[in-house]
Amino acid sequence: MSSSPTPDRTRRERMPALDGLRGVAAVVVLLYHLTLVARPHLESRPGVWEWLTQSPTKLLTAGTESVLVFFVLSGLVVALPALDGRLNWLAYYPSRMLRLYLPVAGSLALAALLLALVPHTAGQVTDGSWLAERNADSAPLPQILDEASLLPATYTLNNVLWSLRWEMIFSLLLPVFVVVARAVGRRVWLAVSLSVGSMVLGRVVGNDALVYLPTFFLGTLMAVNLSRLRAWGERRNAGRGGRIWFAIFTGSAGALILSWLARPFAPAGSVPSAVLWGLGGVGAAGIIVVAIVSPGARRILSSAVPGWLGRVSFSLYLVHIPVIVTCSYLFGDDRWWLVAGVGIPASVALAWLFHVAVETPAHVLARRVGNRVASQPDRSPVPISR
Repeated sequence: MSSSPTPDRTRRERMPALDGLRGVAAVVVLLYHLTLVARPHLESRPGVWEWLTQSPTKLLTAGTESVLVFFVLSGLVVALPALDGRLNWLAYYPSRMLRLYLPVAGSLALAALLLALVPHTAGQVTDGSWLAERNADSAPLPQILDEASLLPATYTLNNVLWSLRWEMIFSLLLPVFVVVARAVGRRVWLAVSLSVGSMVLGRVVGNDALVYLPTFFLGTLMAVNLSRLRAWGERRNAGRGGRIWFAIFTGSAGALILSWLARPFAPAGSVPSAVLWGLGGVGAAGIIVVAIVSPGARRILSSAVPGWLGRVSFSLYLVHIPVIVTCSYLFGDDRWWLVAGVGIPASVALAWLFHVAVETPAHVLARRVGNRVASQPDRSPVPISR
């Protein structure tokens, strides 16, 4: 692939398969957090936890890895409107921040409400578990405001907000990402290699910025090279593309969970495990490439169920932790199967309500504010240099 400096219709059209992929990833994150609820009890059954986490079944519960998919997708779809060089940055910033912060605030209000209705009483869940250690037992206003700012590194009212912090940072730095991705030119594979090297180094030394910012950058590289990526895919589809896409998907999915598959030989916390974990970002990028260029993947991901999940994926991502944690304290994590049986449909239903009542109005307001700012005199769009 090499960069294409000319904007075209290919860049601007919506890609339903990517929405479907986002929906699937959101469900995987939901399942991942349910495994954390069940972990204390599954680990007591010989071989069960190992089968769930150290085999290809891990793909169904690869929650943290699915966040890498979200990051690459954001790097792609958020950068696309900027690539014609005429995005109004004064309008972009308030609009983007409203799209992020209003749903975040809504999710924290939901978490505080559910915590008030179902208090997190000691003894209801296993001591030392994820539920007991990583979720707040009270929701004072200062903590709500602190987490709503997306400034802390960790979050206990709604665990998933750590990733929204990085979405916010990427959104603020979008012009830098676009300029650098354009400057790469034909040295795409060099840029990919450096990004992967940064992710591996970040895992080894424990620097999140070195891990996550290059993950967004892989998506921005895709955006800049989208036309050529599709042309490359069409040439392969003319031959035996199905086998190629299956091989790329299998390799990418393997890279995404490789640190888990290698646990018997590279224990968690070891340098080899960190190196393998650093390959997760390129695995996420490979899966997205398949979603873009494979006719079979596009057909599956654009079908009704993934499509609907894609529409509510952001809301599902934001509301499922408060629901699951509440169910866990209501029923007890020893009845994790009941937590799952109630928590999954409740999360999906509440996600739809949240999408209608919070996320969609936030998008409408963001669009109106952006249009109002863009219409102000002497605030013409600022082009991105090529």
